[in-house]
Amino acid sequence: MNFSKVKLVISDMDGTLLNSNHEVSSRFFELFHKMTAHNILFVAASGRPHYSIIEKLDIIKDDIIIVSENGGLVSNKTKTLLSTPLKKSEITEIFTHVDSLKATHPVFCGHTKAYVKSNSESFLKLLPEYYPNYKIIQNKSEIDEAIYKVALYHEESSEKYVYPFVKHLETQFKIKISGNNWVDISDNLANKGHAIKLLQDLYNISVDETMVFGDYNNDLEMLKLGYFSYAMENAHPNVKDIARFETKTNDEFGVECILETLLNAKGEL
Repeated sequence: MNFSKVKLVISDMDGTLLNSNHEVSSRFFELFHKMTAHNILFVAASGRPHYSIIEKLDIIKDDIIIVSENGGLVSNKTKTLLSTPLKKSEITEIFTHVDSLKATHPVFCGHTKAYVKSNSESFLKLLPEYYPNYKIIQNKSEIDEAIYKVALYHEESSEKYVYPFVKHLETQFKIKISGNNWVDISDNLANKGHAIKLLQDLYNISVDETMVFGDYNNDLEMLKLGYFSYAMENAHPNVKDIARFETKTNDEFGVECILETLLNAKGEL
């Protein structure tokens, strides 16, 4: 494989760049600085909100592009490159629909904070890992900013207990199983593939010059946009079907292993 021509590297966060403790390795940060020396652009693409990604990648935040909310918001240090929020009427519709879902905790994801309709102690205990800025609400009138995504959490399985009950909305919205416990609802254009295509066009980077890492269904569109597309060993079967290559798990430095090979090809290591 000719890694030497890679100009753009994109990585999902949870289950991919982050280990099971939701941490980014020091090994990655060392490799990142070597990538920048070769003018390789790095993009963090996640279902997480912008402020949560910043928290994980704080020491390099000014040198990367952030694709947050599954592609609903794209920004760099200086400006917003893409913003695709849900319409207010759509939020009303979704709010009403998800109210009827059993054992499901909805999170309405804004740019500055998340709005949560749940009083579950166990759910609120884990929420700050993904949404450190949140407000508990009772009705939609308490939401006072644009909403990019509605994330639905189920303690057992989002694919089994949530997705079947929102699947019929796929003609109107982008519905993505984004993790074992999460299903996301967003605008049809708010997906990682749409965001990455925008960046490829903006920076004049081709599919053959793009490397992508992912593990779940919200990564499918962007994996198609990189010739060097990698599924994590711990990835959902759908991701392994789409990706051209496979790497080790997120707990075995799967992303870092490939980046080291990339830098070897660039003559760095």
